[in-house]
Amino acid sequence: YPPKKAIGLRKTLNLYVVLLRGINVGGKNVIPMSALVSMLESLGCQYVKTYIQSGNVVVKSAVSDGAVLQQQIADEIEHQHGFASTVLVMSATEFELVVAQNPFGDVEGKSLHFFFLASDPNSPDLTRMAEIKAQSERFELGKRVLILYAPEGIGRSRLAASVEKCVGVGTTARNWNTVQKLRSMIIEAG
Repeated sequence: YPPKKAIGLRKTLNLYVVLLRGINVGGKNVIPMSALVSMLESLGCQYVKTYIQSGNVVVKSAVSDGAVLQQQIADEIEHQHGFASTVLVMSATEFELVVAQNPFGDVEGKSLHFFFLASDPNSPDLTRMAEIKAQSERFELGKRVLILYAPEGIGRSRLAASVEKCVGVGTTARNWNTVQKLRSMIIEAG
């Protein structure tokens, strides 16, 4: 007997947070959000929601491996826009686990920064980080994140400017307000 046709089966969609580094900053590496949404939809992403112009996106995708989706997005940005952008893709669960590492609680949103790491660092220079941080600053290195509390501002932080060099892997930073917004977008996406 021939196999029966599957009726009403849908692909399982995975929920991801996509973070792009260095787009729409100072008029360089410009990607309008409407173009970014269209590009992600052309890659098969659904429920594409962006937050501000700096590359914060929540998507659903049938792609089951975030690393594969990450590479597809990076390749498509280079193909369509002519520049390379660091792309980090985390499942919603991974994102929540990274955020849960926050040892600083609900401090002021612009004083707390999450440096999401492209991979786990092999040999981060914690000694150097401790030497260059301001007296008022505190930091915590966790799995796939360095969390920096900089009450005097990120623009004045020598540590913030050196995070990538000290941890030895690519990063992209978001303040606590943006992280909280992404968390609410994940909840809305269900």
